[in-house]
Amino acid sequence: MHKWGMVIDLDRCSGCQTCMAACHAENNIAIIGPEESAMGRTIHWIELLPYIEGEYPHIKARLLPRPCMHCEHPACIKVCPVGATYVNEEGLVGIVYSRCIGCRYCTTACPYTVRSFNWYEPRWPKEMKGSLNRDVSIRGKGVVEKCSFCHHRLLKARERAKAEKRELLSEDYIPACVQACPSNAMYFGDLNDPFSTVSILSRERRAFKLLEDLGTEPKVIYLSEGM
Repeated sequence: MHKWGMVIDLDRCSGCQTCMAACHAENNIAIIGPEESAMGRTIHWIELLPYIEGEYPHIKARLLPRPCMHCEHPACIKVCPVGATYVNEEGLVGIVYSRCIGCRYCTTACPYTVRSFNWYEPRWPKEMKGSLNRDVSIRGKGVVEKCSFCHHRLLKARERAKAEKRELLSEDYIPACVQACPSNAMYFGDLNDPFSTVSILSRERRAFKLLEDLGTEPKVIYLSEGM
């Protein structure tokens, strides 16, 4: 059984935000106006978080890409009263939008704050409607959404492998953010395969996970800088 995970090399990341743009285009993420943005109602499935290292005047400004961590033991699914969010056998944390009642318990429980609530019906300029991805559903008002590791790409890869009468390979399934990264700072693959790139990198001495002490066991691993 696969266990999909991601490794992000902070030494390679230039903070260009191409991953954010690719994610928005791939997953039909709604455009939020300036008024809602000022209230913190922007929707991003992956964000670049700024943080400062050191003490003034000897400081360094860093950017940390943060998608959903797809935790092995996610806190979000434990608080959902209607079972709208779940973790599947391959380690992907998903959402059944038709079951979500918008209580936002999951957004509060998630220690990584990676979930967004849809305050309004999604709207796009007329010129952009033809560019929406038909493989991804449009989320309506009043539901929570988040990074899915582009799960629709996994479904298409499975169908392709079945049509070609072969097993699914790790390289068949690549999320949009990983594919678009111009500095090759993001890696994706099967953590259960000891010889996969993500599995090898996850065992490096530079590897670390966010808030690992909480016991959520995130499947997004970072490689620290400057070592």
